Amino acid sequence: MRTGPAGHVARSTTVPNSETNRRTPMRTFLRTDDGVTIDSVYEPGALVYDAGTPPSGDPVFVIAHGFTGDVDRPHVRRVARAFAQYGAVVTFSFRGHGRSGGRSTVGDREVLDLAAAVTWARELGHARVVTVGFSMGGSVALRHGALYGADGSMREGRTEARTDAVVSVSAPARWYYRGTPPMRRVHWLVTRPEGRIVSRYGLRTRIHHRGWSPVPLSPVESVPAIAPTPLLIVHGDRDGYFPVDHPRMLAEASGDHGELWLEPGMGHAEHAAADELLARIGRWAVGRAG
Repeated sequence: MRTGPAGHVARSTTVPNSETNRRTPMRTFLRTDDGVTIDSVYEPGALVYDAGTPPSGDPVFVIAHGFTGDVDRPHVRRVARAFAQYGAVVTFSFRGHGRSGGRSTVGDREVLDLAAAVTWARELGHARVVTVGFSMGGSVALRHGALYGADGSMREGRTEARTDAVVSVSAPARWYYRGTPPMRRVHWLVTRPEGRIVSRYGLRTRIHHRGWSPVPLSPVESVPAIAPTPLLIVHGDRDGYFPVDHPRMLAEASGDHGELWLEPGMGHAEHAAADELLARIGRWAVGRAG
């Protein structure tokens, strides 16, 4: 699936770098470095800023949805509304999802999609960017955080794609996990021709037929490289996809750097994230992102 340098990202199809555009909802297609068009939405959020307010005081949340989600799904819109109480919001559909181009690589090339969305947020004038990923999007947010440093010391790619805080919700710690019935169903969708047909027509998700080559850095391998960028790991103790050994592995790999919230009674990803939890994440992010 790999066709180019994993950290590089292309500019968006628009470069709306002005105070006026920063306060105006927009929808556009971004283009990643490997040529995939990504359906993206910008919303200025509920906070009101004076004309002279510098972008450094204006945070933006870039939301990375889970597998089979997209920018128009009700659960993604609910998450966007919750974070809009704390800053501007960029949502987008990963490749192969919704109206975006390409095919899903289920966590590999998607790091380019997130980098394009972060770059767009900075082009809009935002100096503080928080990436928040759910499930597959959580694994992508962790890898992105490992590749793009908040202090400008880049592991790969462009400095404008850097993040200032990383939040991972319901993410796996390791690849190829099949230990629960829901994950065995996911693997059937991804690896079997008939599964990919069901995914395309039943779930609006187009999956690439080729496997990973090479295998990308796993989430647990990515976590140590995120420091010194602030990191929050959120997971439910009733997650039906990834049991609690996954977040504990991630937290252990982060050492003293990451923060773990193990949420009692919570299930998996966006659907299980209560408004109160999203509000806590929003407050955490605003306090940590520079």
